[in-house]
Amino acid sequence: MNTITIKSQLQKLINEQDDIDVLQAIYTLLQKTSLNPVLKTKLTNRAKKAEEDIATGRILTKEEIIQKTNRIGR
Repeated sequence: MNTITIKSQLQKLINEQDDIDVLQAIYTLLQKTSLNPVLKTKLTNRAKKAEEDIATGRILTKEEIIQKTNRIGR
């Protein structure tokens, strides 16, 4: 499915919807996805870096994570 098809189907479904709670949920979902593009970019970049770290073996063991979090908590 491409963007145009999805938008068209969404418009049709929204136009047919009478339940205010469903419409409010859709509205809230769409608002949240467009609120902070800077945060969205930052989180996307962080996720990409994490995937690169995993692919190249730059990971911590469970024990290393526990030790690290124990040091932070002190």
